[in-house]
Amino acid sequence: MRTPLRPLTRRGLLTGALGSAALLAAGGSLAGCGTRAATQTEAGCVSEDLSGTEKTLTFSNWPQYMDVDDADTAKRPTLDAFVAKSGIRVTYTEDINDNREFFGKVQHQLAGCQPTGRDIMVLSDWLAARMIRLGWIQKLDKSKLPNVQANLLPSLRNRSFDPSDHLAVPWQSGLAGLAYNGRVTKEIRTVDELLIRPDLKGRVTALAEMSDTMGLLLQSNGHDPAYFSNAQFDEALAKLKKAVDSGQIRRFTGNDYAPALAKGDIAACIGWSGDAIQLGFEDDKIKFVVPESGAMLWSDNMLVPNRATHKGNAEQLVDYYYQPAVAARLAAYVNYICPVQGAQAEMEKIDPALAAHPLIFPDAAMLARTAVFMALDEKQEREYESKFQRVIGA
Repeated sequence: MRTPLRPLTRRGLLTGALGSAALLAAGGSLAGCGTRAATQTEAGCVSEDLSGTEKTLTFSNWPQYMDVDDADTAKRPTLDAFVAKSGIRVTYTEDINDNREFFGKVQHQLAGCQPTGRDIMVLSDWLAARMIRLGWIQKLDKSKLPNVQANLLPSLRNRSFDPSDHLAVPWQSGLAGLAYNGRVTKEIRTVDELLIRPDLKGRVTALAEMSDTMGLLLQSNGHDPAYFSNAQFDEALAKLKKAVDSGQIRRFTGNDYAPALAKGDIAACIGWSGDAIQLGFEDDKIKFVVPESGAMLWSDNMLVPNRATHKGNAEQLVDYYYQPAVAARLAAYVNYICPVQGAQAEMEKIDPALAAHPLIFPDAAMLARTAVFMALDEKQEREYESKFQRVIGA
């Protein structure tokens, strides 16, 4: 059964100008106590796997990011089925409400090679990249992940922050692109239209998530967001600043743009595909557009932190969710891009309309027009965020 519009999507909890400012504070704090000292190595921070004798697993995820039974929300059908099949008892917690906030919860333990009490955590690309860069994530055994090896979407393989695909496995994915309300404006096809079209002046919002907004502007300038130079970033940022200074962009948001878009208070925005899907269930005039220059593809990733003691159990769960039938059941509830090949055919049995939805199962042509934002080193992360925050007024 199709999921009704939920008041706050998982992606919408991710960001905001305040959160971006917190990123700079967190980065400064980490640098202040010495990032090099916080960096770990596989040899220097050894993790013991007790999965052979302990059939338990602690799984940290975001709210509303797991399928539940409509009649009994305490039941999680796919997760309950995993427990029954594997005999592994799962402690499932929805304790990730913001990437930056969560980083603050675990950074001191991971920096000191101490356990976090978690075996799997689901984090967005940029934070996954940071933790991988710091050496805080355990390598997965690919031989224990046959479903992942067979079924992971090609567009999500060999990402810049995990080129060997052995550290981060996508849980769900989505797109950052353009959205507009067809009741109050005509179609939008390009990022440049959003930034300069006179009829949209003051009726546009953009995302406070740097990688999404800047990735789209880099693409609009003909540059690859997965591999760009400082000069290319600055060129795209100048383009954004011009739109801010002219009053074209009203403000920068998390997903609080969604109600305003639905009401027509704003006409168009840089937004996320998951929001557009849910708004579209209520109003078919709300449209999501992959710009002609391309869209940004993001993922929230399953990672096993250092000193987690049940990596083998975690690998079983990760691989279980890459069975197409299981992935389809999950996607039918959360409505994000399913990262699992073969799940679309299984979705036909659950909800043919969702199986045909291009924002849940994008075709190869759409995915070919997407990019994953470049993995940043510590210096780049601080410099780019600082520049971006100055432009958006955070």
